[in-house]
Amino acid sequence: MPELDRITFNASIMGGRACIRGMRITVALLINLLANGMTDDEIIEAYPYIEIEDIRQSLRYAAWLTEECVYPLELIPA
Repeated sequence: MPELDRITFNASIMGGRACIRGMRITVALLINLLANGMTDDEIIEAYPYIEIEDIRQSLRYAAWLTEECVYPLELIPA
């Protein structure tokens, strides 16, 4: 996993989902806002306690989660 010091996991906060700096703001929320067209500035305006690096690390975490690994398959003769 890449160095992500702003992404936190705590079973008592949002059920242990990936959050920003121990707050009740999930990585999924930030990714969803970006995916639906909000800009970084609009997110920060709507959530003033979010910093640009929180958004960047959320994207890095999402990219890491979706990383594709290719595993060779053993072909079974027909």
